[in-house]
Amino acid sequence: MTNFKLTELNEQAVQYIAVGAAVLGTGGGGDPHIGKLMALQAIRKYGPVRVVSPEELEDDALVVPLSMIGAPTVMNEKIPSVEQMTKPLELIEKELGRKVSAIMPIEVGGGNSLVPVIAAAERGIPLLDADAMGRAFPESQMVTFFLDGIDCSPITMADERGNGVLMHAIDGVWEERMARAITIQMGGSASICDYPVTGAQVKASAIPHTLTLAYEIGKILYESKDQKQNPIEEMLKHLNGYALFHGKAVDIRRRTEGGFTRGEAVFEGTDEQKGRTMRLFFQNEFLLATEDGESLAVTPDLISLLDQDTGMPITTENLKYGARVTAVGFPCDPKWRTPKGLETVGPQYFGYDAPYVPIEQLTAKKGGAQ
Repeated sequence: MTNFKLTELNEQAVQYIAVGAAVLGTGGGGDPHIGKLMALQAIRKYGPVRVVSPEELEDDALVVPLSMIGAPTVMNEKIPSVEQMTKPLELIEKELGRKVSAIMPIEVGGGNSLVPVIAAAERGIPLLDADAMGRAFPESQMVTFFLDGIDCSPITMADERGNGVLMHAIDGVWEERMARAITIQMGGSASICDYPVTGAQVKASAIPHTLTLAYEIGKILYESKDQKQNPIEEMLKHLNGYALFHGKAVDIRRRTEGGFTRGEAVFEGTDEQKGRTMRLFFQNEFLLATEDGESLAVTPDLISLLDQDTGMPITTENLKYGARVTAVGFPCDPKWRTPKGLETVGPQYFGYDAPYVPIEQLTAKKGGAQ
């Protein structure tokens, strides 16, 4: 599977990416089911979307990320229209005085990996096989473009009523403050284009081929059962990941606050892990997993919940009491382990009193993958 190259998004590719991106989305990035339905509808109406790799871009190409901002729980109730997806693109083209060469997901997590498909299909613009996180994170400045000092402006936003906003921020932190406030006024969910970049900037800063990776993960989870293989084990091999915990959800505290879905969940071990308890903390995404106050995995490394039977990922807003899950973890992109990366997305930023220790070291300390 390593030599596979995604060149077109058809209906099957969308099915695979929706599942794979939900794994990489660490519980956030919007509901992959909603994103999948919207992308499938767009492809059926306008035809498949061409996918291009970063290395295929001209250095002066204009590449624009398109995503949803806000609490994922709100997007489930307020599904965006095609017009809401294309309006921020139109506003950014007008401001910059040129046409967009390619659209990209800002994150490869959950529904936001597929949101750009809607505009790409309607406009006939290719989709870039890359993103700026390699996972999902909750805030606007939590992208590799910010780490590399790339300008986030101009920023454009739209809601389902037809309102559009154009703004310039001095950096990604100020973009997050202003865009989050506007999102709350727009009803808790909005579409957004930010960090318009050149082809050269994409090649230097973006995380490449993450849509292909999401496709491969989805394919493994869909096909493993047919091949009488354990889907979770096969996926962990592919991602150099670790099984952290097996158990069932016994307590979930979830609230929508400040434009985010925040909370924590408690899981009790089952079968051979009876007697163990895991706590999982989230802000849109799963950020910290602990057992007896000790970290099992810490942001920016990836933490995902998978259904024990099917291997299918479970998002923060779809986690239910009694769910039987396997918690898994994967190493993040090396960019996030730099001092600036950890300052931007490490546990201290989110208010957790836990040091960042790479997941490889944490699992080695506990005796390897469980």
